[in-house]
Amino acid sequence: MFKIGIIEKIDTAGLNLLDKHSDFEYEIIEDISKNNLIKKLPQFDGLTLRVVKLDEEILSNCKKLKVISRHGVGIDNIDLNYLKKKNITLMITATGNAVTVAEHTMYMMLSLSKGIVAYDTAVRTGNFKDNIFKIETYELFKKEILIVGFGRIGKNLIKRCLGFEMKVNVYDPFIGKEIIRSFGGNKINSLKTAVKTADFISIHMPLNKETKNLFDFRMFKIMKKNTIIINTSRGGVINEKDLDQALKEKTIFAAGLDVFEKEPPDSNNPLLKNKRVLLSPHSSSFTKECKYRMSLETIQNIIDFFENKTKESMIVKL
Repeated sequence: MFKIGIIEKIDTAGLNLLDKHSDFEYEIIEDISKNNLIKKLPQFDGLTLRVVKLDEEILSNCKKLKVISRHGVGIDNIDLNYLKKKNITLMITATGNAVTVAEHTMYMMLSLSKGIVAYDTAVRTGNFKDNIFKIETYELFKKEILIVGFGRIGKNLIKRCLGFEMKVNVYDPFIGKEIIRSFGGNKINSLKTAVKTADFISIHMPLNKETKNLFDFRMFKIMKKNTIIINTSRGGVINEKDLDQALKEKTIFAAGLDVFEKEPPDSNNPLLKNKRVLLSPHSSSFTKECKYRMSLETIQNIIDFFENKTKESMIVKL
């Protein structure tokens, strides 16, 4: 019998799948305080993980732990060095959220370029026509978008951008020119050169030493005045103080953020009051369909691991 710890609730579809396998029993851990995790997690052979942080202090107590199945694709909330040292397998839901996050990116692009929030506010406050000519809006048609990171989400996003007849440039040092071209994009080798002409920039890359604060004021300063930047990947890739300054000084036009350096952001974070940024609470994958898929995939990864049926595409190479 394998004992599985479900850290934070997931869609019942995954739990129902686990119920069908008599070799597994599970417990849902809703109290995610550090002390409780240290107390509860040592009993489990496998864990599912959403957003709570698992550092070495917590993991060092988990002597039975063999696998962690991440409900998502981000891995910056796990001590990877410890997993590697102890030969603990880390798995992700490699396919579950790509469509949903790509759609959320399009929602942010359209909302910001079309001034939806400003128009909605104008109607609700009795300014039906007064401000209509003061609100600056743009088409997506024939505009240039730079997709930074061309994994599963980037590949789904490009299809939707091409549907608007946008010109798509892609920056990803790890993806070949022919692959990008086969999706209808143009490979860019210099990020600093590419941001100079982009009307839209969409970020889809992990947070690490190389990407932290990659987009700072120096980068914003060389962008076009009408640039809209969207981040649905990880907070910290964009320097938030620099972004706030760039928006206030109209160095760039607008931004859409689903992720933040600190989550939830502090109440004094200036971006919360900046009307040139559209915000969502790290929820780009929170559609009903995506939560269902990710729950199933998270649990299937656990089952596959203990039945020696793991798919290479689901395993993170540590």
